Amino acid sequence: MSIVPITSQGLDALEVSWFAALCSDDYAYLGVPDGALRSSWEHCSAILREAERLGFRNILCPSSYQVGQDTLSFVAGCAPLTDRINMLAAVRCGEMHPVMLARTIATLDHMLTGRLTINIISSDFPGQKEDSALRYRRSREVVEILRQAWARETIDYDGEFYAFKGVPTDPAKPYQQNGGPLMYFGGYSPDAIDLCARACDVYLMWPEPKVDIAERMKAVAAKATEYGRTLDYGLRVHMIVRDTEAEAKEYAEHLVSRLDDEFGQIIRERAHDAGSLGVARQARARELADQFGYVEPHLWTGIGRARSGCGAALVGSVDQVMSEIEAYQRMGIRAFIFSGYPHLDECRHFGTKVLPHLKTCSLPVEYGRVPAQVPATPLGVGVRR
Repeated sequence: MSIVPITSQGLDALEVSWFAALCSDDYAYLGVPDGALRSSWEHCSAILREAERLGFRNILCPSSYQVGQDTLSFVAGCAPLTDRINMLAAVRCGEMHPVMLARTIATLDHMLTGRLTINIISSDFPGQKEDSALRYRRSREVVEILRQAWARETIDYDGEFYAFKGVPTDPAKPYQQNGGPLMYFGGYSPDAIDLCARACDVYLMWPEPKVDIAERMKAVAAKATEYGRTLDYGLRVHMIVRDTEAEAKEYAEHLVSRLDDEFGQIIRERAHDAGSLGVARQARARELADQFGYVEPHLWTGIGRARSGCGAALVGSVDQVMSEIEAYQRMGIRAFIFSGYPHLDECRHFGTKVLPHLKTCSLPVEYGRVPAQVPATPLGVGVRR
């Protein structure tokens, strides 16, 4: 029994995802730029294709103004290259007119035949700094407009940032039914939690000690209850799995063996979320860690020395990593987004050593969002008007 009510309470499978390093985030040695691992189309699409081949059910395509691939362009380009894996596209709210965003997402969803999921982002735009509460109010309006576009015949909205009346939704009808693509969201401030509890589907967390994750889940669930809703919960964490614990720990040390901490700080600070509460909590986990960087027996915080955002890895043997995943599953976590350095190599390590032992699923399918046949939408088989 999970520690909080969850939407997929009876589900005994997990959505296991990998990570597409679109934003200059791939290293053989952490913090040492390697031209062979640049975020090119060739490299990033190779990671995605390998994740699909190995059986991952989703892949996070992040968004940031760094050298690399634009998220929605990348997802569109990969649509004809794949036929099974879902794509979790990060969308920074406010970058695009919300009605046109709804149409863009609907187009991608049809291209992917229902394999699109959305990661709602509410951080600053390049070269611009805004009040956090304002950004979350704007993001909430964007999410509410998307919901209308995917579930109603017209968009009728009167908000602080956007106002629309009688906008027809035919151009924005997605492939997925019963609410459109699932929305994943991660944020630690009260405004962020309120947004997710009110309008999103999956609350994403970064790695911390399990007691802290449990308290966060309880706080988010309590807020969702206020709106008469339940959520599912996800964990974004790096992975180092080897045949033995000693090999895994040795590789963790190898990964940071050439890291210059001053350059690591530069890498952390160039991210748009570098000043967020979530990043501060990752820093706190590093402070609580032992002399080898472990804040729990298998949770290593060394990744955070040269990475903003998700800053810790599960490190251990196959059995140890399996036990950690099962513990999170018992807590009520149903979505996992894993990654590792280099991303292609670690995708193969996890995909061959651990993934075959996990019962996996697609959350959009479990939610009844993906129709069995092409839907009666304007881009599907609906009446053309």
